Amino acid sequence: MNVVKHPIKRSLVFFLVPDFTMVAFATALEPLRIANRMLGYEAYRWRLASADGKPVPASNGVLCAVNTSLDEERRKMAGPERPSMAIICTGMDVDKYHNKSVFAWLREEYNRGVAVGGLCTGAYVLAAAGLLSNKRCAIHWENLPGFQEAFPKANVFADLFEVDQNIYTCAGGTAALDMMLKLIGDDFDENLVNRVCEQVLTDRVRSPTDRQRLPLRARLGVQNSKVLTIIELMEGNLAEPLSLIEIADNVDLSRRQIERLFRAEMGRSPARYYLEIRLDRARHLLIQSSLPVVEVAVACGFVSASHFSKCYRELYARSPQQERVDRKQLLAA
Repeated sequence: MNVVKHPIKRSLVFFLVPDFTMVAFATALEPLRIANRMLGYEAYRWRLASADGKPVPASNGVLCAVNTSLDEERRKMAGPERPSMAIICTGMDVDKYHNKSVFAWLREEYNRGVAVGGLCTGAYVLAAAGLLSNKRCAIHWENLPGFQEAFPKANVFADLFEVDQNIYTCAGGTAALDMMLKLIGDDFDENLVNRVCEQVLTDRVRSPTDRQRLPLRARLGVQNSKVLTIIELMEGNLAEPLSLIEIADNVDLSRRQIERLFRAEMGRSPARYYLEIRLDRARHLLIQSSLPVVEVAVACGFVSASHFSKCYRELYARSPQQERVDRKQLLAA
């Protein structure tokens, strides 16, 4: 009796960085397991790796055992166990992660034709390794401002996931599921993707450009289309804020009409709301990047660091410098 041997479609290495996000890791791995089950053979094979081969804590405190260390992965690169794909799994505070050996390993894997990927904030590690210059990538919306400032040569988008040639990145959360369903669909067909979807109880595969966050209408509880358009204009022009006259020209309203709308819908003036979203972006940059305070101020549309500090203290009851001190103390605790 002849036994049909099915070739391995992909072999993957998931490299776990301390405090990686479990939800992104699980929703990337499980579709592969389910695809194997639906196919009836092992089309996908994977192993887990860490820098030293020791278990790695996820951000939820769960300790995850691994199969290999970075040194072992480097030895496997020249042999039959070289993976076809290496995926970095990260989470919060990824900007603090600096491991030159990991960066060099990623570059070498990529240069040997191995696909590389990043889950959640993994694009940060790929960019630090020098792999995202002039490449499209995705990252979690909360980390987007800091990433843009740290890696201006990367073409980052607030998409669910991005595939640019041999580089795969996703925004984390359940977006990892969508990215892996895209990969499975490329390897096989839509029928297998649909069967995997049925197993995980999702009714569709989201497209890469589906929004990460709730629409403004749902997020803010605002129904007025003019107000929503104005807020979108504000969010799109933080480094160089628009004047109220420029905003009025864009939406065909008078300054007085905009003032009345914002008082009614947002409970404050348009100028105050604009200031608050600029300061919110500044707070993300202070927490997620090492940019000097003066550069954070400029990136958020403030003409001077002193004016920025004054506005920041009024809203958050602490200075930008104290924000960073408090963050460092929290991480050290």
